[in-house]
Amino acid sequence: MKTLVVIGTIFPESSSSAAGVRMRQLIDFFKWSKYTIHFLSTSPIGTQSDNLPDAGIKIHIIELNSNSVEDLLCAINPEIVLFDRFISEEQFGWRVASAVPEALRILDTEDLHFLRAARKTALQKQLPVSRELLQNEIAKREIASILRCDVSLIISSYEFKLLTNVFSLDQTILFYMPLLAQPSPTNNSFSQRVDFLSVGNFRHDPNWQTVLKLNALWPKIRAQLPGANLHVFGAYPPEKAMNLNNATKGFLVHGHAQNLEKVYATARVLLAPIPYGAGLKGKLIDSMKYGVPNVTTSVGAEGLDQAGIWNGFITDDELDFVRKAITLYENENLWNTSRLNGFAIIEKALNVREFYPKLHDLIYKILLDLHAHRQKNFLGQILSHHTLQSTKYLSRWIEAKNKK
Repeated sequence: MKTLVVIGTIFPESSSSAAGVRMRQLIDFFKWSKYTIHFLSTSPIGTQSDNLPDAGIKIHIIELNSNSVEDLLCAINPEIVLFDRFISEEQFGWRVASAVPEALRILDTEDLHFLRAARKTALQKQLPVSRELLQNEIAKREIASILRCDVSLIISSYEFKLLTNVFSLDQTILFYMPLLAQPSPTNNSFSQRVDFLSVGNFRHDPNWQTVLKLNALWPKIRAQLPGANLHVFGAYPPEKAMNLNNATKGFLVHGHAQNLEKVYATARVLLAPIPYGAGLKGKLIDSMKYGVPNVTTSVGAEGLDQAGIWNGFITDDELDFVRKAITLYENENLWNTSRLNGFAIIEKALNVREFYPKLHDLIYKILLDLHAHRQKNFLGQILSHHTLQSTKYLSRWIEAKNKK
């Protein structure tokens, strides 16, 4: 049986974030591919961490700047090492290359962090997202990490095109792998559902900015729909978020949702005026999955609107957002059509049956001749060589210092 090692910044929390859902989907893929799986992280197991041992996954808490990581990697001797984001590769990629050089190194970019950073800067300074903003310090680190790995999983078709067309990365080291979904509609009809919904982990700044935007827009929606409420759910809500709770105004902040399916089952419309971000938005995929139409922005819909349809409305104008939210909430025929559109998008763009075999075949092909695959990525070899030398000695120095 083949072995996979996952090195993660944290243990996955699939009930709290799209990142956690993504990692569980990748774990499910490798289980489907008959791999024994070990998950390594420097973070402790949290209260909302998934129970990986129950899924047959062996977990290890590791240390930064410690030879014990290389000893563990040598003992496990995996065929594949998967990094959950570029920061994990920066910290441990050189140790993987040193301990198990013949292991296939896969980076799950999760989303392009440098794109999110560029958009945040553009939003703050009221500027367009230019090439100059995209070529930030995070971009240099993240793209270097992509080049050092044998293949990187790109979650959004938009981001795939950005990397190949703007940054001229070779497609042979990239694989488009979106968040996957299967329709799981609840039986509640339009008339059986009430209220609006917002979902998002509060530790992710775009989600907090979305809630602030909703807090500003909500009075305009409530003025036209005085009986409606907006239910805001999200893991790790800070005090400032809970302070927005106002039952009189119908703005209800609940915190973490223990069962997302139940939350979506009773809501009529999801609102997601996402001002900036990157990747695919788990809340919007869930709205499609559970049959809840939504109103979002172009950033929110990015990478999901490729089918030419949407399960609701996409708008970047605030007044239009308000109008669209009210229309979708009141128009049953439009609501039903939007709901069906969401199922169609999942079937066309996020289908497990399409991406599992493709990723399986790619990994098989690369493993047949990993040396030849790496020879084609000479720039990646150069970066790996210099990173190994520079990072190795810094880490060894820190390790020696810690032992004193």
